[in-house]
Amino acid sequence: MTAHTSPSRVWFVTGASRGLGRVVAEAALERGDRVVGTARDTAPLAGLAEQYGGRLLALPLDVTDRAAVFSAVRQAVDAFGRLDVVVNNAGRFLLGMVEETTEQQARDHLDVNLFGALWVLQAVLPHLRAQGSGHILQVTTMAPFGGFASVGLYGAGKAALDSVGAALAMEVEPFGIRVTMVQPRGYATELFTRGATLAAERPEYAPLRARLAAMWSGVEDADPAKAAPALLELVDMADPPRRLVLGGEANTRVRQMLLALAAEHARTEELSGRAG
Repeated sequence: MTAHTSPSRVWFVTGASRGLGRVVAEAALERGDRVVGTARDTAPLAGLAEQYGGRLLALPLDVTDRAAVFSAVRQAVDAFGRLDVVVNNAGRFLLGMVEETTEQQARDHLDVNLFGALWVLQAVLPHLRAQGSGHILQVTTMAPFGGFASVGLYGAGKAALDSVGAALAMEVEPFGIRVTMVQPRGYATELFTRGATLAAERPEYAPLRARLAAMWSGVEDADPAKAAPALLELVDMADPPRRLVLGGEANTRVRQMLLALAAEHARTEELSGRAG
């Protein structure tokens, strides 16, 4: 990866110890930028800290702790003077049918995936607004506009984030702040293993679960490192898009979903019109 010619940026990356957050942090450091990498466990960042020295600030952070999020952002600004790119990436995965999901699982999941991301936004915005610039990359999912069996709560959190991000983009554009919803395909991270919570399976859903397993068999997750160059190019754009689907196959599938949604609207157009 070649170094870019624009001034060194400061990145604030949540969930930086693994997966997409990790490769983004590495790519930014490699091209000469400075990175504040946060994670509940920062031990996996020790190697990067040794390699890049003072250009990496690793901060332990549980994004569900709002006060801790604000404190981490203040530490980041105190250390590097500004924030240029915020990668709101920390999240977990919840697998289970809607009926199978317990109250505590649902609350814990949304506490991280929705409210944790919201606290990050609220903490960074005063600093970005004061400096009159900044680019927020809100990591959602490739299909935030629709739910899918067995990942309903996961999709719900991501859909809510997409809605928040769209509203935020309108709210902060006058301050010189850009917002892009990053919608990644499935990548080979620990999100679906170490980062996953599994609901207890009810036997009534066994046939559906078998069909889903057959549907997903043979589907291989991509190397997350392939996403990093696209994200670096994204933040270099003078006029970045509001949404970016990561992965060519994912982009094709999203287009198919949008076409199916348009067809559904067309099918019900007459019925809709009779409602006034």
